Amino acid sequence: MEHASSIASAPFDRDAGGATLLAVRRLYLLRHAKSSWDNEALRDRDRPLAPRGLRAARRIAKYAGKHDVRPQLVVSSSAVRARETLQGVLPGLGKPEVWIEVTLYAASAETLLERVRALPDEAETAMLVGHNPGIGDLLLLLSAPGELRERAEAKVPTGALATLEANVERWVDLEPGGARVVSFVVPRELK
Repeated sequence: MEHASSIASAPFDRDAGGATLLAVRRLYLLRHAKSSWDNEALRDRDRPLAPRGLRAARRIAKYAGKHDVRPQLVVSSSAVRARETLQGVLPGLGKPEVWIEVTLYAASAETLLERVRALPDEAETAMLVGHNPGIGDLLLLLSAPGELRERAEAKVPTGALATLEANVERWVDLEPGGARVVSFVVPRELK
C-alpha cells in the first residue's frame, strides 16, 4: 500500500468552511522481532534476536523500502533485541534521526503515549520500537475501531509493524481513539 503525502491525504477542516487543511501525523509502531532464549544467564533486556528475528527484521526493512515507510525520527527501547530489530529495519527507513531510550523498555501504553506526546512537532512522522504488552496496548489505545484494529487486538506478534495516522497539529494533541490504523503487517506474511 502506497502512502500519499501528508498534505494530499489531509482532510478539510469543516468547521473552518472547508478551506483549511489539517495536519496528518503518522506514527509507526514496531514490536521487536523474535528474541533468543538460548542463554538463560542473560538479563531480559540483554537478550539478542534469534535467527528468525534477524530474518523478520530484514523482511520488515524490505517492506518499508517498498511502501515508503520513512519516519523522520525513530525512538527505540534500549533493550538489545529492540536495537537489533532497529538495526535490521533501518536500511529500509531512509535516513531518520534515531534516539535510544531506556524508558521505553517495559513501558506501559500510558508511558508510551506520554512519550509520543513529547515528540518534537518538527517530526511529522515518527516510529517507536518497543515491547509488548506496551506497544500492542498503545496501538489499541490510540486507534479508532476498524478491521485492522481488530486484527491487532487479536495479536501483535513479534516484528509486527503498525502504521497509524492522526489528524492533529501537534503530537501533544494525540488522544486515545484519535488515530486510524492504515496498515498492519507481520513478518511471516511477507516474502
